[in-house]
Amino acid sequence: MKRVSLFVPGRVCLFGEHSDWAGGYRREDDSIEPGYCIAVGTNQGINAIAHDHHPSFIMRSTLPDGTYLDSEIEMNEDALRRAAKAGGFFSYAAGTAYYMITEHKVSGGLIIDNVTNIPVRKGVSSSAAICVLTTRAFNKVYELGLSVRDEMEMAYLGEILTPSECGRMDQACAYGSGVPTFLTFDGDNMDVVTLSPDGETNLVIVDLKKEKNTPKILRDLNTCYPTGWGQIGENVRWALGQGNEYILREARVAIEGGNAEKVGSLMTEAQEQFDKYVIPACSSELSAPELHRVLKYEPIQELVWGGKGVGSQGDGTAQFVAKGKPEQEEVIKKLEELGKECFVLDIKPQSD
Repeated sequence: MKRVSLFVPGRVCLFGEHSDWAGGYRREDDSIEPGYCIAVGTNQGINAIAHDHHPSFIMRSTLPDGTYLDSEIEMNEDALRRAAKAGGFFSYAAGTAYYMITEHKVSGGLIIDNVTNIPVRKGVSSSAAICVLTTRAFNKVYELGLSVRDEMEMAYLGEILTPSECGRMDQACAYGSGVPTFLTFDGDNMDVVTLSPDGETNLVIVDLKKEKNTPKILRDLNTCYPTGWGQIGENVRWALGQGNEYILREARVAIEGGNAEKVGSLMTEAQEQFDKYVIPACSSELSAPELHRVLKYEPIQELVWGGKGVGSQGDGTAQFVAKGKPEQEEVIKKLEELGKECFVLDIKPQSD
């Protein structure tokens, strides 16, 4: 029996939300700008043990609130495809396992026992993490020899087989915790460059404890592509295209240079740009009163260099760049007093 231990983190989009699917429209209209984003793996993630001593595909999961869920699916194309299309918690793993059969001819089963502390439905790629975990488990147990990029591709295909509407940046969690990646989206092509920071950037990720409707956000914003919705659509395409490219180029330099102050100020600038040009396309969700209340929360303003929303935006998750480790701790203390749940995320030089 082959047995492996695995860890896959969640993912935070530091800059460039929505740029992955927006850049994908270049496959039908090359006047649309490529998409760019910077993503980084979180400290939170999924710890798992995987082994092959079973004919079926079995996943047993313990969630952050202690809930235990399990699933057993026959290890064949029809059963896995049906499970993926049906949706639900285990659909992501089923979709990924389907591609392990169809693309890599895996014939045996797999058991994955896992415990996760990634917040669910908060824009930190809990679903992408489970897809990467599933791909990596098959890769390691069956010695398939897949690269990280290969794992990302299989995880992406597995997730889009489900009713989920994910983008291609989510699977950057495959690179590990605290590793920033610069991604370029040009039609069906994706380029990934791992960044090597010269200094430390201390972030606070904040669960706003509210709800958001990501499918509606995506439906409304996609209405603007490739040419739709008049001036509103034109503004969205500029913000996710040319405007986003400028901020991403600056942010890449700031992160690689370890310039936390610049990273924070660019986050604030990115949020202002998003608010002005993108919110009108889905104001019911993107106006996000709780996100903006927390971003402007007076007691933390002297402790941070800046902040913005996470993922698709909306009232899901916020992120701040703290002025240092002591300030990071103080920000967490003050936001927890508001009833928010906070997570530490530090981007450090790789030699650390």
